[in-house]
Order: sequence, then C-alpha cells, then structure tokens
Amino acid sequence: MGKYDTAKLRNLGIVAHGGAGKTSLTEAMLFNTGMTDRLGKVDDGSSNMDFEPEEIKRQITIGSSLHHCQWQDHNLHIVDTPGYSNFLHDTRNALRILGGAVMIVSAISGVKAQTQKIWQWSQEFEVPLIAFVNKMDRERADFLRAVDDMEKSLGCRGVLVNMPIGQEDDFTGIIDLVSMTARTFQFDEKGTYVEGDIPVEYLDEAQRLRIILLEAVADADDDLMEKYLETEDLERDEILRGLREGTLTGVFTPVLCGSATANIGVRQLLDYVVYCLPSPLDKGVQIGTKPGSDEIVERQPSEDEPFSAMVFKTNIDPFTGKQTLFRVYSGALNSDSSVYNSTKDVSERIGQLYQLEGKKQVPIDQAVAGDIVAVAKMKETATGDTLCSADDPIKFESLLNLKPVISFALRASSKNDEDKIHTGLQRLVEEDPTLQVTRNDQTHELILSGMGQVHIEVAVEKLKRKYGVSVELETPKVPYRETIKGKTKLQSKYKKQSGGRGQYGDVWLEIEPLQPGGGYEFVDKIVGGVVPRQYIPAVNKGIEEALNKGSLGGFPVVDLKVTLYDGSHHSVDSSEMAFKIAGSMGLKKGMEQCNPVMLEPIMKMEIIVPDDYIGDVIGDMNSRRGKVLGVEPQAGSQAIIAQVPMAEVLRYAPELRSMTSDRGLFTMEFSHYEEVPSHLTVKILAELGD
Repeated sequence: MGKYDTAKLRNLGIVAHGGAGKTSLTEAMLFNTGMTDRLGKVDDGSSNMDFEPEEIKRQITIGSSLHHCQWQDHNLHIVDTPGYSNFLHDTRNALRILGGAVMIVSAISGVKAQTQKIWQWSQEFEVPLIAFVNKMDRERADFLRAVDDMEKSLGCRGVLVNMPIGQEDDFTGIIDLVSMTARTFQFDEKGTYVEGDIPVEYLDEAQRLRIILLEAVADADDDLMEKYLETEDLERDEILRGLREGTLTGVFTPVLCGSATANIGVRQLLDYVVYCLPSPLDKGVQIGTKPGSDEIVERQPSEDEPFSAMVFKTNIDPFTGKQTLFRVYSGALNSDSSVYNSTKDVSERIGQLYQLEGKKQVPIDQAVAGDIVAVAKMKETATGDTLCSADDPIKFESLLNLKPVISFALRASSKNDEDKIHTGLQRLVEEDPTLQVTRNDQTHELILSGMGQVHIEVAVEKLKRKYGVSVELETPKVPYRETIKGKTKLQSKYKKQSGGRGQYGDVWLEIEPLQPGGGYEFVDKIVGGVVPRQYIPAVNKGIEEALNKGSLGGFPVVDLKVTLYDGSHHSVDSSEMAFKIAGSMGLKKGMEQCNPVMLEPIMKMEIIVPDDYIGDVIGDMNSRRGKVLGVEPQAGSQAIIAQVPMAEVLRYAPELRSMTSDRGLFTMEFSHYEEVPSHLTVKILAELGD
C-alpha cells in the first residue's frame, strides 16, 4: 500500500440487522469501484465477504470481514459486519475502531432490535452514520414507511438525499434531491442508468422533500442558515457542506435508497460516503492512559506520532496459525519490526503485514495512521489489546465482551475427541472471546456458553472442521442445591470392633439453618476435652464431605450451621477417621430431621423488545415462574427487568426470537438461589429416580 492523504481515507462499516443486505451492498461497492470483476452473490455462495463454510451454508455473515477500494480519489476500508443477534459482539468490536458506517434499513421489514442495538453502540463510540433504504425492488417495499420506522425506533432525524421512482415491481430509479435530476436504471446489475428530468408525477413530492433537505442542512451551519433565509436556496457545494457538518455532529442522518442486489443507487451512496463520513483526521485525538497509571495520554492521527493501535479481531486457522487484525491510530508500523503490547506487558514480533481482501491476504510493507491491517502468528496478543511503541507507551480502553445468554453441555463423541477437545476449545475462545468454556464441578459437565443457539452450533461446526473434534450438544443439568428449614440436636456415634484395635467416635451436633447465602458454618463448643482437640478438625471434615451430597436428590448442601457441643472418646479406639465418619453420619441423619428443601438458581434478565411484543413477553415470563421487577422505556422498545429460575430459560434465546419475530434481545446473569416449590421438587426427584 502506498502512502496516501489521511484526509481522503474512510474506515467504513456496513451495519444492520441480519438479512437487510449488508454483504450484498459490500459486494456492489467492490464491483462499482473496480475491485472485483463480478457482482458477488450471497445466495449462490460467490460472495467475496462471506467465505467461511459456516457462512456459505447458512447464507449469513458470522464474522466481520474486510476489503478495500478507491472512489473519487479516496481510499475506503470496508468492514462487512454480522447482523444476527448471535454474532453482534463482532459488530460491536468493529464499531469501536471504525470512522463511520452505512446503516442499512430494509424497505420491507424496517428496523429490528439488532439495528437498535447497533445504533446505540454507534452513539457510544461516536460513529456517524448514513442510512441506505435497501430492497426497494422487492415486494412490500415502502420507502417512507422504512424511514418513519427508522426515526421512531432509533430516535434519530432522517434527512432524505434522494427518493425512489416507484417501488416494488414499479421501482425504476432514483431522484437526486440535491441536483433535482432523475436516474433511470436498466437493471443490468452494472448500475447503468440514464439521467434526465424528474417525472412530472413525482415533481411535487421531490420539491417538498428538497425543502426539508435544505432546512436541515441550513440548521447544521450558521452561515448556511443566513444564506437560506435570504435566498431560500443553496448551491450544491453548500448543501454537501451542510450534509457533512450535520452528519459528523450527529444532528441528522442522511438517507438514500436503492437495491444492493440490483446494483441501483450504490454509486450515489459511495459519493455520500466520501462527502459525509469522517476521515481519521475528523475523528481526532484518541485518548488512552499510561500503562500502570491513570495518567491520560493522547494520540493524534498522524504518522509523526508514536505508533499505537487497537486489536479488534483475531482469526485462527489450524494450518496458517493466528491472524491478528488491528486499527492503527497513530504513527507508522513496518513489516519485520517489534511492538509493545501494553495490555499484556510483553514485546511482540511483527512479521509480514497484510491488507485483507475478503479471505485473500495482500502483503504490504507499512501501515500508517488510519490503516486497518492484519499480521500473522503473534504469540501473546489477543482481541482488545493495545499495541504501541515501547518508548512512548499508551493503553486504550479494552473492548467489552458481551455476556453469554445460552449454555450447552458438551459430550465428546469418542475417546480420541475427548483427548483433543480442550485444545480445540481454547483456540475457539481465543478467536471469539464471547464464547466461554467452564466445567461445572457439581454436575461434572463441560459447559460451552455463547450468544445464542446458532452461535454455539457454529462453534461446534468449527471445532469439527478446524480441529477434527466431534462433540454432541446436550441441555446442561441445572445445578440444584439443598438446604434445611428446621433445626435439630442429635448424637452420632461410630463404633466398630473387628478384632484388635477398634474404631470409636461419638459426637453431639446441633444443626440449624443460616440465612440465604450463608454457606456453611462450623462451631466448636467442646469443653472439658470430651472430644480431644486433635479430633475436632476431623469432625468438621466429615461434615464438609457429607455436604457434597444432600439427602433429597444428592445435591450439594448450603446455608446451614453445625455446632459440635458434646461427645465422648475412647483412649485406645478413637481416631481421626472414626470422628470423621461420626461427623459425616451425623450430618446425613440430621438433614433428614431438619425439613430439607431443594434450591434452584435464579437468573436476572434484561429483555429488550419492541413495544408491540411487551405483553406477550411479560405473559411468557410469568408462565416461567418469573418475577418482573420493572419495565424501562427505550427508543421504540422496552427493557423488561426480571428474575426467573434457570430451569425455565435454558433454551430461552430461540424461544424469544420466535416470540418477537427475531426483534428481541436479552442478557442474563446469575442472581441467587431460591427454594423450589414443593410440587416441582417432587417432579424433579421423580425424574432423577427414572
């Protein structure tokens, strides 16, 4: 890559909910700019951006992919991002390092919950957006309805830059509201069009929308406002200046329309990417801290600054190894050099730098401020790490990993798979930090957690394809526990004589419940040496071992207090083992006398759904024994805060998607344990007996 003017660089993301046409639009951009010689298609697997087998199979984007192109003497780095809720974590990481983005709004389905989440992240990371209403040639397409849905759902102000000529089967072209000309397309997938006058039947509407456009751009700039009030019109360059100012400041969002698959409206969209979205210079200074302190450090987007970069993605291939993707914020980096990882406090060797073109890697000699590049085989560096100059280090705020919402137990298909499973899972987690692998010590299951069922299924497919490990997915066991509600006092004596030295241990125990979360407490109230001091720890150990398996269903026992207050011993036959057994026997017998009950884990959930579905979701939550703690309004949606038993939401992710037409999102985390209702305890114990 040769050096270029940083002011003419655009780091561009393509974002939206799944199925809106992000990859198709990216393919059309690459085709129109001459980077590809054919229009890649998602449906037939010929896409340059969706190249992983799992993506081709499902016809969806699973991970962010990169390409680049040139348009009007500008360089564009394009990141095609996932839109399905299972993979939005990758989109969030990409937004963290992008300059601007094109947000696709489907002319058919409008804005979904995933787009709302992406919009929130774009506001958080101050990423200016242009909206593109796609699929104008499809059945049920409605341009103004889609724009209205965008404004209501996202709480943004949409400013129309163009408007469609017809829609659905009647869609034939686009009216440019800046130049007030019409472009009629030939539908040859080459983007060929004829420019001419606006059809008479659309002229009044075009003039109305142009006035709204002029008022909006005048609002964004005081000088333009003054001229507009005087002349009631603005020149083309002035309109473009106002559009850029309004976009960069977030006053409004420019809206264009077209069809990505038919290659209509894409070239004009590219024009406005250049006109309206920011360069690295517009994004300005990056703020970090000095490693090991809270001292603020700044980096300007200049080659003259010390080198700094943020790692936003990691790819791992079993043959070529690890590939690290990062955005350079300042300075320059050459191939075959060294950098400092301020997050891990290690030095890393940089080999060959690459610019990515889908799955293709193009070697480059240098990366400069604003570039998005990749390097292979970095040893310690992971997603979210900061790379910088060792002489003048900086540490950027790391990426936030989203919390998993669904878990499955993994069972290796064979002994050979069992031997390789941990290595394969470790590589998957390194590539995708939102995957979590844990072992439940209570149920002895290996648990894989992720952002949704499809996320887990894709991980399992990658585990098989990349690392040759075959596993079966099973619903994880609920980690129930047991406790007591009553109290008792009892004697537990262990006495055994079998020739020679016998065994003798005698203890008196008081067993009583503790408050929830109290765990286990052992109290020694022995006086007078009735139980010798050296045997008291053995009594406690015996009780602790017995706590691992309760009297109801064999679940761990919690929240109780055991007091050792009396006992006796034998000068010859007593031993630590005898008192340990006596303590264990006493706990087991005492549990049966103390009204034992089962406890179940309760999860805290935040469920975000459009207003139309709130009644259905709350009703469903009540049917799952959930407690709705509150409802908080958001832009075009509601956030339901609830507590619900884990057993009721083990497979909630696909069920919520079905209930809300894929417009619902949720997060879930463990809250506390509560008593299982008695009728359900009977049912659970009966199932265990089977």
